[in-house]
Amino acid sequence: MKKKMPPLVQAHDVTVDLLVVGSGTGMAAALAAHELGLSTLIIEKTRYVGGSMARSGGAFWIPGSSVLPEQGTQAIADAEKYLRSVVGDSAPADRGQAFLEHGPAAVEMLRRTTPMRFFWAEGYSDYHPEEPGGRAAGRTCECRPFDASKLGAERPRLRPGVMAAPVPMPVTGADYKWMNLLARKPAKALPRIVARAALGLGGMLIGRDYMAGGQALAAGMFTGVLRAGIPVWTETSLERLRYDDGRVSGAVVRQGDREVTVTARRGVVLAAGGFDHDMTARHEFQSARLGSHESLGAEGNTGDAIHAAREIGAEVALMDQSWWFPAFAPLPGGQPAVMLAERSLPGSFIVDQTGRRFINEATDYMSFGQAVLARERAGDPVEQMWLVFDQRYRNGYVMAGGVYPRQPIPESWYRAGIAHRANDMAELAAKMNVPSSTFADTARRFDEQADAGTDQEFGRGESAYDRYYGDPTVTPNPNLAALRQAPFYAVRMVLSDLGTCGGVVADGHARVLGGDGAVIEGLYAIGNTAANAFGASYPGAGATIGQGIVYGYIAARHAAAR
Repeated sequence: MKKKMPPLVQAHDVTVDLLVVGSGTGMAAALAAHELGLSTLIIEKTRYVGGSMARSGGAFWIPGSSVLPEQGTQAIADAEKYLRSVVGDSAPADRGQAFLEHGPAAVEMLRRTTPMRFFWAEGYSDYHPEEPGGRAAGRTCECRPFDASKLGAERPRLRPGVMAAPVPMPVTGADYKWMNLLARKPAKALPRIVARAALGLGGMLIGRDYMAGGQALAAGMFTGVLRAGIPVWTETSLERLRYDDGRVSGAVVRQGDREVTVTARRGVVLAAGGFDHDMTARHEFQSARLGSHESLGAEGNTGDAIHAAREIGAEVALMDQSWWFPAFAPLPGGQPAVMLAERSLPGSFIVDQTGRRFINEATDYMSFGQAVLARERAGDPVEQMWLVFDQRYRNGYVMAGGVYPRQPIPESWYRAGIAHRANDMAELAAKMNVPSSTFADTARRFDEQADAGTDQEFGRGESAYDRYYGDPTVTPNPNLAALRQAPFYAVRMVLSDLGTCGGVVADGHARVLGGDGAVIEGLYAIGNTAANAFGASYPGAGATIGQGIVYGYIAARHAAAR
């Protein structure tokens, strides 16, 4: 039986050492602060705890930690070389350096303060593994399936995830890679499916509630917060910061129709996410073509913390950047459907409104979005995107996290014009409203290159990252196969994102900086509230959560030392 939401904790005037605004990776800051002896309060705008982290895959990219096989000085030196290569001058060097220096200790802090256990997602390549210091084996880690019943009465307050399995089954990102290949590699995939189903269903029989991915990470941190006795005020939003005598001394927050004052002796940590759902700002800073509220970030992410910081003189940067994420177009009134491996799998390609391919479909999702927006800035916008595939592809792979191999594409997709089906490419082009001759030529060239195993146009399959989500049963290139088995399909895509990653400028101590470069004393920013520590790049799966965790730890340490 589903539990009821527990009573709202009433906000009131209070004095604490550290105020944390936001309950995603902000929980890492609170846990670190509590361990250092600081009295801490978390406020959360929505009714749920977990932020966008709870809606994510839950991976974290933190080089050199004890979870990884490569540890110590050399591991950090290699990661530093990699970050220098991929980040370049798009972010201050001290941001990346501090992240690397404190990353291993931040992971150990989570081990001590929560019941979570972690594992290395071996083979989940860095996003740019060919760069100096890059790792094809990857540096991405995850939380093992976590029993959310440990949250007790607070379990309903955990933010729900984006995808839900038809049966209780805690599927990690590492599991998904193989479960997606069930029809192609049953010997490898089936034992994982059976094990996860047994864990989920078996746990349910004995009162346990196992979950994976971002749900596990959020539930684990929330459990640590509850065990530490750190208060969490939900449905409580930041109204304005208290800025007196050159330093931030707390905040005025709102719960319902009441305003209360939180005095923060050591400082305020802004961890309230980005401006994912502030469409005015997104159209101003990013693109007027972005669909309304098509971000996968939590609905409460409307830039409140960024606005509050700017009101007292904080500088912002990288406001044109997001953790871009191509996704399946939403049904009317719905949200985009998650697209994980689909772009990388053989027997598919992507075209724009001209009927032409325009990118290596298997590239990392941030680079994909940046390429789309670069075309717009160049005056050649991508007005439509279609994932095109054949029946063999449909028979072999999962789509949108819930349309299983051989399962028909939902009729609602066809009715909404999101999906089309045809017996030949000419008919499909007509339904997509793209030039038939151009589209036919695109399909012919793609098939020829797939047969040869080399994508001469865009290099699909050349990177270890591309191949991670490919099909190892297809040779010589696990990302390429010709489309020959009718019927043929096209499903419309949109440029979604996992959240914006431009925001308040912070230094290597997570301290917020003003327009003159001076520190705003008592104010810290982490996660997507802060301008990306990796600039305009995405080093590897979980880099967004990784920097939130690490900079939460850094902010807490600095506040404790003040």
